[in-house]
Amino acid sequence: MGLCHATLTAISSGPALEYLTLANKSTLVSAELPGAGLTCLDFWCRGGSFWERKGEEGMAHFLEHMVFKGSEQLQPGDFDRQIEALGGSSNAATGFDDVHFHVLVPPKETAAALDLLLDLVLNPSLDQGSFTMEREVVLEEISQFRDQPDDLVFQSVLELCLPKHPYGRPVLGLDSSLKAMDPSGMRRYHQRRYQGPNCCLAVAGAIPNDLINQVRGSALTALSNEADAAAPNPYAQGSRSAEQLPFQSGRECQSFARLESARLLMVWPTAAASDPIGVAGADLATTILSEGRRSRLVQRLREDLQIVESIDMDVTTLEQGSLVMLEACCPEDQLQRVEQEIREELQRSAEKPVLEEERKRAFQMVGNGYRFSLEAPGSVAGCAGSQAVWGRQRQLLEPLKDLEQWSATALQECVMQRLQPDQACTLIARPSESA
Repeated sequence: MGLCHATLTAISSGPALEYLTLANKSTLVSAELPGAGLTCLDFWCRGGSFWERKGEEGMAHFLEHMVFKGSEQLQPGDFDRQIEALGGSSNAATGFDDVHFHVLVPPKETAAALDLLLDLVLNPSLDQGSFTMEREVVLEEISQFRDQPDDLVFQSVLELCLPKHPYGRPVLGLDSSLKAMDPSGMRRYHQRRYQGPNCCLAVAGAIPNDLINQVRGSALTALSNEADAAAPNPYAQGSRSAEQLPFQSGRECQSFARLESARLLMVWPTAAASDPIGVAGADLATTILSEGRRSRLVQRLREDLQIVESIDMDVTTLEQGSLVMLEACCPEDQLQRVEQEIREELQRSAEKPVLEEERKRAFQMVGNGYRFSLEAPGSVAGCAGSQAVWGRQRQLLEPLKDLEQWSATALQECVMQRLQPDQACTLIARPSESA
């Protein structure tokens, strides 16, 4: 399923976020968490797979690997050893839109960790020997991905609904492109994307008093202030909303080796991340439809009819246009009935008013999930950084206000009526042994 991407009691405010835009247009966002025993430093860049051009498919993820192979000052393995010596840990992730690298350290080690993190990310050595060895690691990762039927089903439905967009191809990339890459091409990609306006540093937890001075004296300020203005790739000319995504509806059946249960997947385009109220509506609607035993689809297909093993519906929030995905797992001989019941339930949802009780339940569940995700420095820094890198300077609990914008009537008329079978891209996935 998708990314993705949010009380028991009312909470009026969360940790306050403080924003600072540096001279080179990079951003610092910080959140003081009283009593936190750790500090998270999270570096974000608009450098995910969406920004790859033809021939670069997989570059963003491969670069994430290469960053940890050392910098001009750090030999391979030095970064991990030094962060661990500080009592910390590190990790990174590459998505469709962006990439981020984060460390979690004791507060007194923040300055040292900041220098190590920025040196590693902004000055990767991209040594030819390490490049050749790590490429084999990435190619093996792609091979393992192809051996996972669940992953292949998910990737197949993305390729069906977005065949002409970067979101429709694997973040891991293509074998042919990876085999043709060299360090000089990766360095050009790094220089193109890792520029001031594309980058953000998020800090959460115990915040040092001189944090701003530390950042002002760091390598972050040395980045160029000119963002790459060229079209990111020939697949998508900077589309910014769900309506502009080249989404294709339709229905297709495919067979997959070693798939344990048959699957039915439906995907719809929805509001882009830059429309948080639209995303909030999609979150509420999918919760009403499929979150918990009292939700409409779970109640009907799993509890009453008992024809599915599981049924889920999620929103993957993306910058160029988000996606709603429904996935039902069931015995293969029940596929036809499951599809028919889902179609009928979705059609009823377009016609049947959303009850105020359903709206309140969804509001509480989505709100709780969001609040609970903000309990640790790492999750707070991740939430703050993922917004700030795209220029959205919002406080942490503002999404709760987005949820409040939706009445029961608006959810039924503006969201449920768009989540209809004839507007979906549907994939029927069958185990190949009985196909």
